[in-house]
Amino acid sequence: MAMAQRKPFSRPPFCALLISLLFLYAPMRAVSGSRHGSGEGSGHGDTAFRLRTYIVHVQQPVDVAAFSGPEEREAWYRSFLPLDLAAEGGGIGEPRWVHSYHEVLSGFAARLTEEEVAAMKKKEGFLHAYPDVVLPLATTHTPEFLGLHVGSGLWAGGGQGKGIIVGMIDSGYTSGYPSFNDEGMPPPPSRWKGSCPNPIYCNKKVIGARTFIAGDDTPTDEIGHGTHTASTVAGSFVRDANLLGNANGTASGVAPRAHLAIYKVCKKGCDTSNVVAAMDAAVADGVDVLSISIGGWSTPFFSDGIAIAAFGATKKGVFVSCSAGNDGPGKETVVNDAPWILTVGASTIDRSIVSAVKLGDGSKYEGESAFQPSNFTHDLLPLVFPGNQSFFCPTDFMEGADVKGKVVVCDIGGLTPTVTKGANVLQAGGAAMILVNGELEGNTTEAVVHVLPASHVTFADGSKIKAYIKL
Repeated sequence: MAMAQRKPFSRPPFCALLISLLFLYAPMRAVSGSRHGSGEGSGHGDTAFRLRTYIVHVQQPVDVAAFSGPEEREAWYRSFLPLDLAAEGGGIGEPRWVHSYHEVLSGFAARLTEEEVAAMKKKEGFLHAYPDVVLPLATTHTPEFLGLHVGSGLWAGGGQGKGIIVGMIDSGYTSGYPSFNDEGMPPPPSRWKGSCPNPIYCNKKVIGARTFIAGDDTPTDEIGHGTHTASTVAGSFVRDANLLGNANGTASGVAPRAHLAIYKVCKKGCDTSNVVAAMDAAVADGVDVLSISIGGWSTPFFSDGIAIAAFGATKKGVFVSCSAGNDGPGKETVVNDAPWILTVGASTIDRSIVSAVKLGDGSKYEGESAFQPSNFTHDLLPLVFPGNQSFFCPTDFMEGADVKGKVVVCDIGGLTPTVTKGANVLQAGGAAMILVNGELEGNTTEAVVHVLPASHVTFADGSKIKAYIKL
């Protein structure tokens, strides 16, 4: 793949050459969500009548063992509500009950007003209540990079996860992917008590698939995040895996022989009340491990639904692993940092799908791109940069500009998605694109499937390329 040179639209061209090499995989970015409480709304103008979902913690009664089943336990929880709300459907024209928790904490989630929560606090046995919040969702070569090899090391001693049930709390999964084939998988362990409401979504690999999102009746992943995380954790062996012909090899999860139980709690964001409900169900189902790549900011433990539910799960012998979040690099950006949680952060990896930029002065910079055309010219091409005119390369940025047959430098960010920047350059007649990081993005580049030859370079290298253009 080749890249071009850059010059202001009014300047004479300089030259650059983009040489395509290969190598890596780029981790998928998590989907962000709002940090506001879920579903605040009202049918009344008065703030006192505005409803929010609250997670409510209550003491268990002394004779908790006397509960004959979950129905009696839920009746106990409902006794904390105002009398007119104790029956489902009571109050202000909509059902208020959201979830009842039994395994990981003693409590429930319900749609309440601030006044109703204040009244509840006066009842004996009440412990704590806090608003629900919407949290954001926090490679073929990874097992080898971690030193996991068939027939030796941890895989040999641990059976590649054989007999382990991993509960994935995420955005669901896409059935039919090769990573979820059940070739060579045994039936679920006898301790598995979970279910698969629609059998078409399950096999001996994926032994459970449920959704906890109101109005959603399918565990199908609508955004790709859950499919990505589930295959990373326990994807089966997939031979000849590659990214558009690059990085060919055998792909697998870190525990390829483990069973997966899918709990869908996220779309664009993840309501904490749904996350806790899924954790509660997973413990009751008999999972050994909970894997949760969710969480956007650090919260005091007493108001952190995931931390509290993880503590309850750990007390029942379930190992809980959560992501450290998408921010960095300061230690204060780490989330899911309760001491009873294994907090997992991303790491670097030892390969990349390289797309190199060579300038007319002989300097060379290595970027990334998953699109690696074999027929792209290695000749030097004019290099242009829209600069202040439109450095994010939006849809109309090329109007009146001569970019035909040239390499266009575009800054990352703005309102224009990365792939759309390339599409805009291509539509305007550009031959290739150099995508430059801002200072905030620093050295983090991605191997994106572009629509034209491209190279995503670091902030430092991009600054040097821009300086070359100004010579």
